[in-house]
Amino acid sequence: MAGHIPYFYKNIPVALEKRYSFRQVMTVTAIACVFLIILQFLALLLVPNEAGGIKKYISWYSLFSHLGVFGFMSVFYYITVNRFYTLVSGRKPFTKYIPVTVLALLAYAGYNIATFMVSRKMDKMPQLTVGLMTFSIIVTSTLMTGISMLIAYLTSLRDEAKQRKVLEKQKMELEMQNTQANFNFLKAQINPHFLHNTLNFFYAKALPLSEELSEGILCLSDIMRYALNEGGKDEKALLRDEIEHLGNVIRINQLRFSNNLNVQFQVEGEVGGAMIVPFVLITIVENAFKHGDLRSREHPIIIRIKTEGKHLYFYCRNKKNPGFKEISTGIGLQNILRRLDIVYGKNFLYKVHDEAEFYTTELTIDPL
Repeated sequence: MAGHIPYFYKNIPVALEKRYSFRQVMTVTAIACVFLIILQFLALLLVPNEAGGIKKYISWYSLFSHLGVFGFMSVFYYITVNRFYTLVSGRKPFTKYIPVTVLALLAYAGYNIATFMVSRKMDKMPQLTVGLMTFSIIVTSTLMTGISMLIAYLTSLRDEAKQRKVLEKQKMELEMQNTQANFNFLKAQINPHFLHNTLNFFYAKALPLSEELSEGILCLSDIMRYALNEGGKDEKALLRDEIEHLGNVIRINQLRFSNNLNVQFQVEGEVGGAMIVPFVLITIVENAFKHGDLRSREHPIIIRIKTEGKHLYFYCRNKKNPGFKEISTGIGLQNILRRLDIVYGKNFLYKVHDEAEFYTTELTIDPL
C-alpha cells in the first residue's frame, strides 16, 4: 500500500482530522498523570527528603500545578497526535511534517518556560543556570513531540492492518459469491430429474451386461445428486453424507483400475449428526487419486477420518506418481481453503507436507 493514499482514507478526510476524540485523549492523559503522581508519592516515602517533604508536596500549589499539566497535555496531545495521524495516514511528504513539528516544539517549549518562570516566582524550584534550563526545555519538548509522532504512526499501522483485513475478507466473499453464481448458473442448466432418470436408465440397461458398469453408474448418480444438492452451498452438510460419497469416489476409482488400487480408508469415532462444509474431504481425496501412484503395493493411499465430539481430524497420504504428471491449477484446493476460512475462521488447521516422494494433507476442525 506504500506509495499511494488508500481508497479508504481518501473518502473520510473528516475522520482523519480527529482520529482520537478529546475525551479519549483526556482519559489517557488523566491515567498517566495519576500514575506519575503515585510514583512521586512513593519516591517521597522511600527516598530521604527534606523535612516536611510530603506536607510540602500536598498543597494548593501542587494541586493547581498538576491540573495545569493535565490540561496542557490533553490539549497538546489531542492536537499533535491527530495532526500527525493525518500526515502519516495520508502519506504526506516530509516537508509537510516540518511546520507541525516546529509548532509542537515551540508550544511545548513555551509551556516549559512559563512553568519555570511561575515556579521560580513562587520559590518552588531550585535555581537553574540558563544552559541547564535550555537543555531541559529542548529535551522534554523533543521527547513529547516524538511521542505524539510515534502514537500517530502506530495508530496508522493498526488502522491500515484492520482495513486490509476487511478488504481481503470482502474480496474473498466476493469471489465466493462469483463461484456460487457460476455454480447456480451451471446447476440451472441441468434438470436434476432428467439427469437422475437418465442415469437410472443407463443403470438398468447396464445391469444385465456388466455388474461393475452398473455399479459405477449408480455411484456416479449418487455423487451427482450430492453435488447438485450440497456442492454449491457454503452452509454445512451432514458429515456422514460426505463420508458416504467419499466412499463412492473411492469405489469409482477402483472400478476404473479393475479393483487394483491399494487404498486404506478408515473412519474412527461417532459421526452422529456432525456437519461439515460439503466436498471438502472429497476434493482432497480426488487430488490424491489424480496425482498419486495408485497401484503401489508398498505405499497405499491412506485416508483416515477421526471424530471426537465436535473435533474432526482428517489425514490423507499418497505416494507421488513418478510418471506422467497432469497439469493442475490448484483452483479446487484454493476454493476449499477459502470456504473453510469463511465458515470456520480460526477454528481449522490445514497442513500440507510436500515431500520428494510423498504428499500428505492434514485437516483439523475444532469445533465442527
